[in-house]
Amino acid sequence: MIRTIPALAAVALASSVALAAQPSRHAPVPDSVISEIKAWANDPVVIQAIKEQNAKHASLSQDDIDRLDKQWRAETKTFTARPLIESVLERPLSAYLKTVKAQAGGLYNEIFIMDNRGLNVGQSDVTSDYWQGDEAKWQKTFLAGSDAVFVDEVDFDESTQTYQSQVNISIADPSSNTVIGAVTVGVNVDEIRK
Repeated sequence: MIRTIPALAAVALASSVALAAQPSRHAPVPDSVISEIKAWANDPVVIQAIKEQNAKHASLSQDDIDRLDKQWRAETKTFTARPLIESVLERPLSAYLKTVKAQAGGLYNEIFIMDNRGLNVGQSDVTSDYWQGDEAKWQKTFLAGSDAVFVDEVDFDESTQTYQSQVNISIADPSSNTVIGAVTVGVNVDEIRK
């Protein structure tokens, strides 16, 4: 069968419409939400806090990291004597992240920033562990370069009783474009669908 020029044009048009209708590569989280996270995650308060913690933690061994993570996990099981958790929650970065979460009007369930070792620098809510360096959220961002974005599958979050997808993005020093940390944001997908 010989196709005419108009038939070929129709096939090309149908292909381009099908491509345009495909979801974002970050589905179910739209690119607009990814861009919004990138914008506030590159605020000077975030960059400065990460750089300070990277310098402070430069000499930590893996045994030190494991000990801190074990301490954090133990502290999550109590409401008294939580010096490590409280030291992170009381930081200006954590206050900033709590404000970002509140201003998002339910779109974000949780936010936390990690350093170049995968340790929490600041957070909106208490995480179950202190060291994220053994998890995909850090490995697929920090280790993947300055423009890395990893959007995890939608999962039911027991603590908030919502369906969420964790958006994970590397954070780079704007002066050198060198990766210094990463951010994880639990995005409430029900809010996106509204």
